[in-house]
Amino acid sequence: MSFPAQKARPFTKESILLLEEGQHGCYGIFRADRAGFIEEWIYVGKGDIRDRMLRHFNGDNECILKKNPTHFVGEVTGDSDVREKQLIGELKPSCNQMVG
Repeated sequence: MSFPAQKARPFTKESILLLEEGQHGCYGIFRADRAGFIEEWIYVGKGDIRDRMLRHFNGDNECILKKNPTHFVGEVTGDSDVREKQLIGELKPSCNQMVG
């Protein structure tokens, strides 16, 4: 089961800074075409969503930025380890195909 239906946010610093601090869960970063269709899931991760997204935006994982991400989605969840495994297995993100 993929991320819950939601409006994807642009992968920009301004958009990331609008996220509430301290929300833990899973997030997915992807590249979409001009019509908004997902071309490639780039990365799925877990943790403090705002903090992790800022780190990725600032280049902590070179692979993510090389793939030219355009958007991200998130999901606040209690057991993010299990959920992260489910999402990685389903979406097969190009920059992390294994958990951890």
